[in-house]
Amino acid sequence: MSKIITYSPAFTIVPTYECFNRCSYCNFRTDPHQSPWLELDKAKNILSRLQNQKITEILILSGEVHPNSTRRQLWLQRIYDLAQLALSMGFFPHTNVGILTFKEMSLLKEVNFSMGLMLEQLNPNLLDTVHRHAPSKIPDIRLQQLEWAGELRIPFTTGILLGIGETSQDRIDSLLAIAKIQGKWGNIQEVILQPYSQGSQEELQKESVSNAEILEVIAIARKILPESITLQIPPNLINNEELLLKSIELGVRDLGGIVPKDEVNPDYHHQTLENLHQTLNKALWQLKPRLPVYPQYYSWLSEDLQSKIQ
Repeated sequence: MSKIITYSPAFTIVPTYECFNRCSYCNFRTDPHQSPWLELDKAKNILSRLQNQKITEILILSGEVHPNSTRRQLWLQRIYDLAQLALSMGFFPHTNVGILTFKEMSLLKEVNFSMGLMLEQLNPNLLDTVHRHAPSKIPDIRLQQLEWAGELRIPFTTGILLGIGETSQDRIDSLLAIAKIQGKWGNIQEVILQPYSQGSQEELQKESVSNAEILEVIAIARKILPESITLQIPPNLINNEELLLKSIELGVRDLGGIVPKDEVNPDYHHQTLENLHQTLNKALWQLKPRLPVYPQYYSWLSEDLQSKIQ
């Protein structure tokens, strides 16, 4: 068995925090028109400061402008331009900006090595609770995104949220749905198991998911999901060294993007890479960097993107 745990040396660029959804557990969003959009010249200054810091992935993470908004096309163009800028400066863009049309996904594929969208949970009853004010969290719409990514041959990251009001069966159903899509298209390169962790900016304010539940879900996920999917947990949401190592024993093989600031969970900071190396080395695991696209998907990329890897 390989004793390697991977991570992506990453930095997050936020085109805008504004979002027409209002999930009660969100610590990221602002109301529409309340967040200035990131200008390209400012983004270029940010990226230029990163060029000698061993960062490879630029995660483009945005709030959602309403599909019917007159500003939707401008928003999409800004995301495209930011990815193109990152590419031109030697970085590897990965975009996660919520629900997109097939045409929008096809366009962004041109300037991204991979893309992502959390499935979250498939139980429609959450539309009456945490997703009451979140129209784009309709489960069928989110499943459709994973299908379209497969059809478009986009290497894709998805995942489930743990502790937002779902049942154990809900978690199983969501994982089974991901496994089914992987069987059909083979486009899911990794699945994030993301525990709800109470934040200072949210409405929900409930207890974070327990360590026992996290371990239970990891074990279930590894049984349900095909081996072609890498299991990922965010190490900043794992509250002790023992839990991290137990998660790895159960099948986690990736720690996701290690970033200076977790924009989704800003109250939870990442450990230093040195500390993570020490923790893993004690259990004879090696921590190694990776790109936001896994090697088995290189052939899915355009010739231009493939040339940047080489």
